[in-house]
Amino acid sequence: MKLTELTKGERGEIVKIHADKALRDRLNSFGIMRGEELTVKGCSIAKQTMEIEVSGTLIALRREEAEKIEVTRR
Repeated sequence: MKLTELTKGERGEIVKIHADKALRDRLNSFGIMRGEELTVKGCSIAKQTMEIEVSGTLIALRREEAEKIEVTRR
């Protein structure tokens, strides 16, 4: 499932990132990588942006970025 399918308060584990190397490297620099657990902290209207917490760090992602992150619900 895509990260965008999770709602506020739900947790998930990152399974795969379907992005080019540049975006994957940028996400990795924020701690967003395979095997990490995350929590959805909030979403804007129509989920144009999502706020997630990974390893104690709050990160805002655009919808286009969040759709490239495959997760499993926890």
